[in-house]
Amino acid sequence: MSVVIPTRDRPELLRETLASIHEQDYPGELRCIVVFDRSEPDPSLVSHDPLRPVEVLRNERTPGAAGARNTGLLAASTELVGFCDDTDLFLEGKVSAQVAVLEAEPETEVVCCGLRLFGPGIDEIDRRVPRPLVTREELLRGHKPQLHPSALLLRRSAGLLFDEEVPGSYGEDYEFLLRAAARAPIRQIPLPGLGLRWHRESYFSVLENAQLISEAVRWLLGRYDFPRSGYAHWAGKVAFAEAVRGRRGQALRWIGRTMRARPLDARALLALAVVAGIPASFVMRNLSKIGRGM
Repeated sequence: MSVVIPTRDRPELLRETLASIHEQDYPGELRCIVVFDRSEPDPSLVSHDPLRPVEVLRNERTPGAAGARNTGLLAASTELVGFCDDTDLFLEGKVSAQVAVLEAEPETEVVCCGLRLFGPGIDEIDRRVPRPLVTREELLRGHKPQLHPSALLLRRSAGLLFDEEVPGSYGEDYEFLLRAAARAPIRQIPLPGLGLRWHRESYFSVLENAQLISEAVRWLLGRYDFPRSGYAHWAGKVAFAEAVRGRRGQALRWIGRTMRARPLDARALLALAVVAGIPASFVMRNLSKIGRGM
């Protein structure tokens, strides 16, 4: 199987990611395809090890995660393809457990595992999967944080690619899962197989990318017909992003839309707090302490 690793300016973390994949107990070939996005490829990473080869590519498609993931997907020659961000780690047994599911269940196209959050300032937190299958209808009711792209393993023959039209590739993994789940439910296994690094260097920090997040979520809301709970989930993100931008009128409009769909929505209330003068950095810092984001 292959693992696609999009990367950008994180050489030390990338090597930790590669080491965690190389140490998997999977007995077959486990090829890493490292895709450098808007950064210079590092040829020293290339390896011709027969069981743990490493290939290095440049993202020649749309800049961002969607284009980088697609570059790797299209370059993969194996039927099974996984992903891992350059800040994350594969934990013991991940690959073998997911491959076993796909071998035993020919109807399954995408399998996900549980997460273990770790990082400075937080205790390790396991996010275990609540049920073995997630349908498209469940996904439309709101984003499932345990369905992280680094936790996915899929069949390349499903023909799925990430949508490169998503503004800035924000939420491209969720949009990908909506289309995948329309074909077959997403299979989940309880094993916490992914180490998800909770850090402050995310390229999608709302404090630094509020305008992009607002645009991307509004794009998503215009593309899919969400039920009330799902609409509130995403509209609340727009409300908070607009509050961070200091656009009080827009923030209040989106707070109202969110609360009409789901009264007392947490994101809408936090957006209202920011509009009222509480610093967004204070809100995000305290969410981070409990392993939560906006």
